Amino acid sequence: MQGSNREAVRVAVLADSDTRWKWGALTARRITTATAEPTGFVLRGRATPTARQLAETGVSTTTPREVTGAEFLRALRDAEERGEGYDLVVLALVGGTVRAVLQGLADLDLVRRPVIVTGYVGVVYEKLTDGLLLRHGADVVLANSRHDAERFRAVYEGVGAGADSVVEAALPFLGGAPYAPEAGRDTLVFAAQPSVPATRTERAYVLRRLIAHARLHPRREVLLKLRSKPGEHTTHLEEFPFQKLVRELDPPANFRLVYGHMGEVLDRTDLLVTVSSTAALEALHRRIPTAILTDLGVREALGNHHFVGSGLLASFDRLDKGLAPTPDETWLARQGVAADGSYEGAFDAARDRVAELLALPELPPITPYYTAETAPGYLPGILARHRLDVSAPESRESGLRRIVREAARGAYRHGVQRVAPVIRRLGEL
Repeated sequence: MQGSNREAVRVAVLADSDTRWKWGALTARRITTATAEPTGFVLRGRATPTARQLAETGVSTTTPREVTGAEFLRALRDAEERGEGYDLVVLALVGGTVRAVLQGLADLDLVRRPVIVTGYVGVVYEKLTDGLLLRHGADVVLANSRHDAERFRAVYEGVGAGADSVVEAALPFLGGAPYAPEAGRDTLVFAAQPSVPATRTERAYVLRRLIAHARLHPRREVLLKLRSKPGEHTTHLEEFPFQKLVRELDPPANFRLVYGHMGEVLDRTDLLVTVSSTAALEALHRRIPTAILTDLGVREALGNHHFVGSGLLASFDRLDKGLAPTPDETWLARQGVAADGSYEGAFDAARDRVAELLALPELPPITPYYTAETAPGYLPGILARHRLDVSAPESRESGLRRIVREAARGAYRHGVQRVAPVIRRLGEL
């Protein structure tokens, strides 16, 4: 069986949120020589992004196709039967879904399966071990920094699993023009996160302090950068949107809510503030002054513990007094965000590894760590939740039935995303 020797590498990206679609599409471009747009798929689920969210990522002019896991596997199988099989698949998914798709790919028994690449979309501050073991079995598990690569290999080696799949790279969306102050411009941007902090009290506190900062500095523009509009969801569900909380307050004219591509917002940012958003790494890569909030503590639950040693930890009290933290250069280098010219070569190892795999006469079998032998009380539940049965008959539903099904799915999403959080809050009264 001959390895893939086509000049045009065919790539598919499967993502389960707008942020992961951005990571997956950009990763595909960074690690291959493919000239064509990757074929995009977004997984149907509670965080399925809207067309607006997908367009706002700015990574593709083509809207990815919404599919179930089984439909994605069928698409791979059908492509091979047409003689247009994919050479590489990027799985931009949560760990459990990665493990389920790995199982589905193994069960497809393709003549030649694609090279499988996965990784993390940003700062890895929770579920490190479980998330990595669920991703084990992919041909390439990308680490976004030297720090992450060391941690990833330690986990795999510590459980007796092969660590050869771990390849050091970088976040694929770092870039943009270096920070250049402009006379008369003074803009503070707070990068919001859907679930950090999580409680209404903590989110209201952050909002009040931002508004108070804006009042204290009337000549400074204070922007609250939001990732989703009410009713939309991203990687994590947002129970207490800032858009709703701000209605209870009376912010000054120099305070605004903004949406849009993060890179474009950073183009006019003079100080980036966040609890633990990956936007901090984007800003740091461009040498934009950056602060990581400590007001709610430095806690694993917040993810800001990842920035211990960075020199960036600061409270609103200190920001109110004019502090602009100076990052620790050693910490920056270990996080893969040092703007020293090395970024362009950050993907060389991953590109070489992918090329090496594509050139193999035959790819090895998919051998995940979690199997019926190693995790008999855990794995079956993960696989059952995803129901990746590609042998099920194709749907032959009518147009009306399809409309009804889509409406029902929309009602279900509304219940999960909007009604259920309200009921939970009422139960806490």
